[in-house]
Amino acid sequence: MKIGKYALGFLLVAGIAALAIPAQEKKGADAMMAMGPFEVKMAPVDTAHKDEKAIARYSLDKVYHGDLEATGTGEMLASMGDVKGSGTYVAMEIVSGSLAGKKGTFALGHIGTMTRGTQNLSVAVVPDSGTAELAGISGKLNIIIAPDGKHSYEFEYQIHK
Repeated sequence: MKIGKYALGFLLVAGIAALAIPAQEKKGADAMMAMGPFEVKMAPVDTAHKDEKAIARYSLDKVYHGDLEATGTGEMLASMGDVKGSGTYVAMEIVSGSLAGKKGTFALGHIGTMTRGTQNLSVAVVPDSGTAELAGISGKLNIIIAPDGKHSYEFEYQIHK
């Protein structure tokens, strides 16, 4: 992959700047944990590449309960490997509702990979996507799927002022 000299320079400056930001800038935001069950409905949607069977697209509709009382709507792209239990997905989701009594919205970015049944999943708050009382939110959401197929979440988050 070719990277232009300006893009490379930007990446170097951004990397150095990120290292120079002191950890104290995040003060005033204690880590919090939210937990509860959620339901998810996925519906297939046509992709722009209808002839490409290796890519599937889905709409997502979720209802969160517990510490997060909210709805989530989004879209997912997935591709499965030739070996059973292998594939990957990416998704974007907008969560709207109440988190520990604070109302607002925020976006979640998902990326998941499964290799022969072993899952690696990352779901993180999109930086600076929080609104209203959830402005300044950051964090990671862990999705738990029980053997009976029921879903729950553990959401470690901070709200930076």
